[in-house]
Amino acid sequence: MAKKNTSIKAQIALTDDPKRRQPRSGHFNQESYVTPATLEIIQTAGNRQAVSVPITVFANGHDWSALLPSQHVEVTGRLAKPTPGDLVAAILLVQGPPRVLTPPSPLQTAAGSLRSGLRAASATLPTDQQGLLPGLVVGDVSRMDPQVSSDLKEAGLSHLNAVSGANLAIVAGAALALSRLIGLSLPVRAVFAAIAMLAFAVVARPSPSVLRALLMGLAAAIALGTGRAKDGLAALSATVLLLVLFAPELARSYGFALSVAATAGILILAPRWRDRLSSPKAEDDTDDQNNTKVPYRFPRWMAEALAVPVAAQVAVTPILVLMSGQLTPVAVIANLLVAPAVAPATLLGFGAALVAPVWPGGAELLVVPAGYAVGWIIIVARWAVNLPFATVPWPGGLPGLGLLLLAVAVVVPILRRRAWRAVAVTVAGAALVAVLVIRPIVGSWPPKGWLMVMCDVGQGDGLVVAAGPGRGIVVDTGPDPIIMDRCLRRLGVDDVPLLILTHPHADHVNGLPGVLRNRRVGAVVVSPQRTSARAIAHLSATLERRGIPEWTASPGTRWRFGPSELTVLSPDPTLGEMNGQGEGSAINNSSVVVHVRWRSGSVLLSGDLETEAQDELLRRTAVQADILKTPHHGSNRQSPAFLAAVGARAALISVGADNDYGHPALSTLAALRRLGASVYRTDQSGDLAIVEREGRMAVVPRGP
Repeated sequence: MAKKNTSIKAQIALTDDPKRRQPRSGHFNQESYVTPATLEIIQTAGNRQAVSVPITVFANGHDWSALLPSQHVEVTGRLAKPTPGDLVAAILLVQGPPRVLTPPSPLQTAAGSLRSGLRAASATLPTDQQGLLPGLVVGDVSRMDPQVSSDLKEAGLSHLNAVSGANLAIVAGAALALSRLIGLSLPVRAVFAAIAMLAFAVVARPSPSVLRALLMGLAAAIALGTGRAKDGLAALSATVLLLVLFAPELARSYGFALSVAATAGILILAPRWRDRLSSPKAEDDTDDQNNTKVPYRFPRWMAEALAVPVAAQVAVTPILVLMSGQLTPVAVIANLLVAPAVAPATLLGFGAALVAPVWPGGAELLVVPAGYAVGWIIIVARWAVNLPFATVPWPGGLPGLGLLLLAVAVVVPILRRRAWRAVAVTVAGAALVAVLVIRPIVGSWPPKGWLMVMCDVGQGDGLVVAAGPGRGIVVDTGPDPIIMDRCLRRLGVDDVPLLILTHPHADHVNGLPGVLRNRRVGAVVVSPQRTSARAIAHLSATLERRGIPEWTASPGTRWRFGPSELTVLSPDPTLGEMNGQGEGSAINNSSVVVHVRWRSGSVLLSGDLETEAQDELLRRTAVQADILKTPHHGSNRQSPAFLAAVGARAALISVGADNDYGHPALSTLAALRRLGASVYRTDQSGDLAIVEREGRMAVVPRGP
């Protein structure tokens, strides 16, 4: 094979769908995709070599979105070393568009047609639903709303937007119920269920992950349908051995481990817990083991609905601790609440996919009730992530796993004894009251009387100025829509009368979709200095599509919203660009600077101004304020005269932890402290709120 980092021309065969990646930086990047493939031919200068090795392909451009598994394409790119531990020979960094050599196989073509039909039918639903329905039904996340995806992940529901054994069990269960209703014999019903699962596998795309889910689903469905957990466990064990034998990379896959653990939990734990919870026979109302009266039991259908998600969550918890170092207590509740909606959404969506190629109108009719089902899932996920302690920090890796086992060793004996169980329930109830009642009163966020909040958006700026109940002026949106939306949700802001984008750098404007999500935005103010024409054109097009006015404001422009009075200080449109140290500095120096005044004091929001623009602003106007939003994340390009003139008693720095820019600079921190300013940083304290206390302002950190 060619040496790593060598530019080559290659022929590759795609083995899965190209997955679109979220851009890490740059508001206007090309579409970026990653896909597994098999490298078949390598061609360098004067050399052509046939190989057959697995690789991971990274590429840019919309052309990749239309490709299907099994297609052969020719690309030009550069080989790089794979991530240590990955069972691929290399990473191929593609340059330019692919040249298609072969069409997809008939099976993949059929799968692509059915999936595209489901996507087209789902387009009639609201934006968040039209992305989740194909993800829930066939694992197609190409249109998944990033905010919905993040909510599902934090609520412990991310398994819903990936094809799993549960999807296949739902389809098989429906097929068995239908065939039994029409009076088919047991062997025929089994064949009918198998055909339904195979059809589902075609729609969901017969990729390795789908085939894995097919085998897992068959094991779980057989066990739950017959009540023979031992046979199901044997089938699961054989499935795992075969999959690892033919796809050894699964041995290092957390996704595979989670799938196996969840299925094992459903097979081993769920039947026992279901039986313990379900109604006893009429003649037997005692607990056989303890010979005590059973105070109450659940109906069997309710017991199974409770037992299955709880068993699955318990089984995967040790793996989640190893992966992420956190527990998700809310996952059990969230899974219980969404369970009634999963089966209808899956079956209706599957039916829509099958109908769409021959009757698009019928498919659109089917997705309407499916939309209500996925809408409920979205509501539950959004509610769950906003609960106190939805996720609980926990040590990661082996220490965290050991601590979890110790906790289980303590809790299980307590729960097995009736007297201790009563005490444990009482303590847990008291803790729940403390979390849901006392905590919101004593330690709620945002603090009462907040005037401004600097959201912890990482390396970037995202600020919210109070504008009355449920309203906030947003100044910059940070680099991530999800983080910005969550900050606004925590503040209860659903109306943004004014949005100020100080300058068109990614860490200040990338979060714009998060602000626009389910909120009214009255108008957007941008810099009158038209630096970075491409970025501004894209931004203007986005606002035009939304029907949001775009304004520029000269120094002296003033607004008043609720308790806040905002005055624009800079930039002066009559002045030329201040280049500083390159194009990035010219854009930074074009930042809109706003002075915000309240009854108790003021703050200067200085964007990313650098030395030249700071000195120019100082020459034109007074810049005094009680609190300073430190320019450019505390970089070393600060004017000592500017910092001294502001005279701030406190300096807020919005900065990402362990960023690559060296922000905030030690020289800037030292200068602020010499001037007597208390320094608050989002990377150390999380969100920062300015509040009014007894007629004066104070800074309240939320905590990391």
